[in-house]
Amino acid sequence: MDYCSFYAICLCFLAFSRNTFANGDDFDALPGFQNLTKGYNKYLRPNFDGKPVVVKVSLAVASIDAISEANMDYTATIFLRQRWTDERLVFEGNKSFSLDARLVQLLWVPDTYIVDSKKSFLHDITVENRLIRLFANGTVLYAIRITTTVSCKMDLAKYPMDKQTCQLQLESWGYTMDDLAYSWLRGNDSVSGMDSLRLSQYTVERYYNLITTGRYETGEYPRLVLCFELRRNILYFILETYIPSTLLVVLSWVSFWLSMASVPARTCIGVTTVLSMTTLMMGSRSSLPTANGFIKAIDVYLGICFSFIFGALLEYAVGHYCSEQLALSNKFKKNAPEELEEIKISSVLNSSLPSFKRKKSLTQKDALECGDCDEKDLEKNDTRFKYLLQTKQRMNRCLNLFTVENPANVDRYARMVFPLAFLVVNVFYWTYYLFF
Repeated sequence: MDYCSFYAICLCFLAFSRNTFANGDDFDALPGFQNLTKGYNKYLRPNFDGKPVVVKVSLAVASIDAISEANMDYTATIFLRQRWTDERLVFEGNKSFSLDARLVQLLWVPDTYIVDSKKSFLHDITVENRLIRLFANGTVLYAIRITTTVSCKMDLAKYPMDKQTCQLQLESWGYTMDDLAYSWLRGNDSVSGMDSLRLSQYTVERYYNLITTGRYETGEYPRLVLCFELRRNILYFILETYIPSTLLVVLSWVSFWLSMASVPARTCIGVTTVLSMTTLMMGSRSSLPTANGFIKAIDVYLGICFSFIFGALLEYAVGHYCSEQLALSNKFKKNAPEELEEIKISSVLNSSLPSFKRKKSLTQKDALECGDCDEKDLEKNDTRFKYLLQTKQRMNRCLNLFTVENPANVDRYARMVFPLAFLVVNVFYWTYYLFF
């Protein structure tokens, strides 16, 4: 290409007007580019008022920088390459020309946009990251580098043992199926870079692409979809949450081997483990919103651990209460005969002394009548004594219902029941969330 040809391309770049292509004076000096100057209109698609223009797409995923469960989105940097044939740009020869990226403003390009994109930007350091390449048969290659944040609907019910399926959807904004059609350039091999991705919390299990249609009120629009499945790496959560919470549960069992009389030690262990578990639960939930309504797998496990720790604290309360009740019951049994004898003596004295005084001051006839009254008083006192005795017996039976003959058995049974129950619950928990 001679100096005049290079000068003509520079004029085309500086003009940025439709007349640059319409006027053949500048491009007539370029060998094989005569067709570029004949009736080109960047506002009309190729094959205007004819068959749809076919845009072949390929993707290269450079990175997936962040996946946010709180916002339910991911941020990715991609290289989007689009190819189509524009018969108005056919020129002689078998070569291809890479043009300045700023010349894209003079060409027709597809109005491709990213569905469900929250924000996107085109890289422009040191210049706009665009590529325009023209082939002799009129094929145009248009490549751009984009960083975009795309919404991804997540199901966090099995978090952190979950798998998420996210999508990257490309669609035409204004051209319907009658004007434009998308296709993958090399079928399933049109997407590259997914196999070499290294993510902090996820592993890409598989990915595939689809060709679908977006249906709206204004018509049906062509759409390309890239689907990729992400499996979360659970090792971090095992070391960060599951192991500490399990150790706290085991620590709460230490109190089962301490004496019931060691009130400060057992209370300190119970309260400390409960507070530590509460702090661990709050820390695990700080990275996720609480208003999303999800009951996650990690919440279930932390709830189980908290229940066992709180149950260990209640176990000591029950054991200590049983000890106190046993001591009270023994004391009641020991003092019962003495109290019974005191009640009999007091009842006899209370009934006989007034009777003796009254008999002394009355006549014989009155004394006989008053003796009948004393017998009635004695019967009443006997009835009252029997009622008190029955009441105490009932209270004693009620106390026996809540009295453990040997409070040490509470700790002895807890040493077996708590670990066995925790083991069984863990088997059901991990089986359900890993295999169902």
